[in-house]
Amino acid sequence: MLMNMKDLLQVAQQNKFGVGAFNIASAEFARLVIEVAEKLQSPVILEVHPDEHEFVGDAFIVYLRELASNASVPVVIHQDHGQSLEQVMRAIRTGYTSVMIDASAFPLEENIAITRKVTEVAHTVNVSVEAELGTIGVAQGSAEGGHNEILYTDPAQAERFARETGVDTLAVAIGTSHGLYPPGMQPKLDIDRLKAIQQRLSIPLVLHGGSGNKDSEVAESIQYGVGKINISSDMKKAFFVALEESMKSPSHEPSSLFIQPMASARAVVEHKMKLFSSVGKAELYH
Repeated sequence: MLMNMKDLLQVAQQNKFGVGAFNIASAEFARLVIEVAEKLQSPVILEVHPDEHEFVGDAFIVYLRELASNASVPVVIHQDHGQSLEQVMRAIRTGYTSVMIDASAFPLEENIAITRKVTEVAHTVNVSVEAELGTIGVAQGSAEGGHNEILYTDPAQAERFARETGVDTLAVAIGTSHGLYPPGMQPKLDIDRLKAIQQRLSIPLVLHGGSGNKDSEVAESIQYGVGKINISSDMKKAFFVALEESMKSPSHEPSSLFIQPMASARAVVEHKMKLFSSVGKAELYH
């Protein structure tokens, strides 16, 4: 069941659960995410970064739409970290139901102006819009980019930003980073800041860099407004660690080499959906 982000997260917000947004750039990842979502009867978000879109091509989005439309659970196809109106328009034309415009590197006034323009365009065709205020850090192996210094989201600015742009969801910076954290580094979410932001905003919030954070903190963040949690590195690392082991076998057929890697990634997806309390929530959309 294909949906846009606004409708998906409205239900999540009302019922206090989060929805996982899993970065995918291959049919294997798309299939395993949908399979787990259907097994657990969980809503889910298929997320594709512009660099990933460039790699897989427009036809892959057509494939995702077919998967989503035939799925027994709610599915959103979301563009992750669109950097320009051009990238956003490509996503809309090829069939995404939700887009992100990330103008967080610009001064506040420019971020508002760019985001407002994207929102005006996307909303005319019922496509939801996510934006970012503050900056997300960058750790190891991230394809999504990030910043060396995390600029935490200011609650008062967040209130103004949401009001003046009309966005459907807002990614906030509360201490996370894209990628994998190096050994010995354990991020800590600023839950107090999150609470202050939630008190000022009515729209669902987004947690980027959801891999590697303490499960307890992620679960707590959902109670204070986070409706969408981005997962990429945890899932991909599980896949490729298992693939390295599979490569030692004499077979070079993808149909046998990918069996264990997909199972490993599937286990991560299943754990995340249980952590976000989205299991069994598909029934709320019927």
